[in-house]
Amino acid sequence: MSLDQSLSKILIIDFGSQFTQLIARRVRELGVFSEIVSHKKIKLKDINSSIKGIILSGGPLNVYQINKYSFNKKILQLDLPVLGICFGHQILSKINGGRVKQSKHREFGLANVYKKNNSLLTSNFFGNKKSKQVWMSHADQVSKLPKNFKVIASSTNSKFAIVENKIKKYYSVQFHPEVTHTENGKKLISNFIFLICKIKRNWSSKDKKNQLIEDVRKQVGNNKVICALSGGVDSSVVAQLLNKAIGKKLYCIFVNTGLLRKNEEVQVVQTFKKRLKINLIYVNAEKEFLKKLKNVSDPEKKRKIIGNLFIKIFERYAKKIKNVKFLAQGTLYPDLIESKSVTGSQTSKIKSHHNVGGLPKKMNLKLVEPLKFLFKDEVRKLGLELKLSKEIISRHPFPGPGLAIRMPGIITNEKIKILKEADYYFIQALKDYGLYHKIWQAYAALLPVKTVGVMGDNRTYEYLCLLRAITSEDGMTADYYEFKKPFIQSLSNKIVNSIRGINRVVYDVTSKPPSTIELE
Repeated sequence: MSLDQSLSKILIIDFGSQFTQLIARRVRELGVFSEIVSHKKIKLKDINSSIKGIILSGGPLNVYQINKYSFNKKILQLDLPVLGICFGHQILSKINGGRVKQSKHREFGLANVYKKNNSLLTSNFFGNKKSKQVWMSHADQVSKLPKNFKVIASSTNSKFAIVENKIKKYYSVQFHPEVTHTENGKKLISNFIFLICKIKRNWSSKDKKNQLIEDVRKQVGNNKVICALSGGVDSSVVAQLLNKAIGKKLYCIFVNTGLLRKNEEVQVVQTFKKRLKINLIYVNAEKEFLKKLKNVSDPEKKRKIIGNLFIKIFERYAKKIKNVKFLAQGTLYPDLIESKSVTGSQTSKIKSHHNVGGLPKKMNLKLVEPLKFLFKDEVRKLGLELKLSKEIISRHPFPGPGLAIRMPGIITNEKIKILKEADYYFIQALKDYGLYHKIWQAYAALLPVKTVGVMGDNRTYEYLCLLRAITSEDGMTADYYEFKKPFIQSLSNKIVNSIRGINRVVYDVTSKPPSTIELE
């Protein structure tokens, strides 16, 4: 592999941690470019002059499973500052002659670390206090430090919670400074970047925009690209990014699957064709999708059917345009991390996404996925830099498979009509009450359950509507939004009284994890 040499950067070597992309994100938030590479793929020859420091991520393995991870020790002998996090902390100690063993007392969750000595890494980290609360997630621990390593901080169960070898520029922590639960964790990363690696700020929304535009131009050359446009934030940003990069060589195809939000097709055509003047082809494929989904209730089958049909439709229209080589999609990092490990490390697959795991094995189009290493909030900032309206940028996320995965069980025209109305009332109420922008994502779902109700003097036997509204920073973790009783009560009344087919409303109060944001 060949790493980009255009920007000074921090290189993050991934050992399969679910938090690896958070490390990259924290570095970028500090204004420095970062790049992730798998421990399986990194080679000594890849370490070029643009790399000013290395971070070793956490991971699900232990340091004794040598056969399951590969790592060239010579990479650590290049006089570059190295920061080890969790598993990376243990690797750094083991490679330098220390010992790592299984902990008598595992640490998962919040713990206090206590200051023992001063270090550049912890400059202004502790402040006036002698301790800080951090997020631990480990079953192994360093039991003996290598020669010339010094203890900087300890926790009750981890004597060597922060250590350093100032001569070799090795620094490591047993906890995860990249997660928001670690108090002042970003300061540790900042100290490593600026005080130890001595790198200058070089990464902003504008830099990101220019870099991505250049990347797209390099990838597609003079070829035509079709873009999977849904009208959501992700595909809208991709469309505008490609419009800036390749102009009239971009053809956006908007497919009405019949599983969109109420009036969405009208809004998309109005925005992109009439206002932004982008090449837009509108395809009404409602009947085609619903026919394929008839009597299908398994969520993975739904996703794969929708993904396959999307691609077939794109390929069909690509032939009409002629000489199309690429398909652009709004895939984000959380899509990839839930579907497969983006760097090839040992992360777990949670579910497939229509624009990741649902793709056919044989495709006639090459993929362009310029946002695949970005989180949703980074995409929103990029969209503003691309001059998209705040109305588009602030829209709540909407899944590629649409209402199909907010309708567990078999899909019918009747259920789609009911769900569109319920979702419309919910979103409109959030806007009317000034709550829409306080919530990361909100939606209504129609459960495959009918319950008995009483309306007037009549017995009803209708569907149960579930409402979900969550707060989140990046979509990787989430918590439910706590509505005040008058709001949720009036909304429930509105939905039940206005929509034939629903006689009961419930509110989902489950966080992520253990649940996912969507039901399927």
